[in-house]
Amino acid sequence: MFYLKNKNKLTAYLLIGIGLYFLLRQLKLPIFTDFYSWPTILIIIGVTLLIYSFKAKEYNHLLGGTILFGIGIHFHGIKYYNFWIDHWAVYPLIVGVGFIVRYIKTKQGLLPGLILVAIACVFIFSINMPEWLNWVYDVFDVIQLYWPILLIIFGIYLLKKK
Repeated sequence: MFYLKNKNKLTAYLLIGIGLYFLLRQLKLPIFTDFYSWPTILIIIGVTLLIYSFKAKEYNHLLGGTILFGIGIHFHGIKYYNFWIDHWAVYPLIVGVGFIVRYIKTKQGLLPGLILVAIACVFIFSINMPEWLNWVYDVFDVIQLYWPILLIIFGIYLLKKK
């Protein structure tokens, strides 16, 4: 899907991270029991992409690594912490932060990142939205219902793209 200069290093980082995950799971150390879940795999893959991006100086992978790391942290937080915000606007916030992290090294994507973060903050922290913005909730209800189909369509598009 994306070009990697040194696939062996990325594979090595992934194997080390996933190996540590399963080793800690087998050791059943009480301090890590909250991390024996599938969001931890997303966190590991995200951190792996971030480490690889910095080590290999392939900073375009910072966006994907930040998004996977953020989504893993978010799902972990929803499962284990009562205070965690479970709101649809967290997802654009994560993507916006990913754009900003990538911008720090590549100088690309600052404007979309700031727009997404601003939109997410408005929707997360506003108690009463104006009536004219109610359509946004309807759009996200539809997206929430049909997002797997969108993933399939996007995957087919990537396969057909030359």
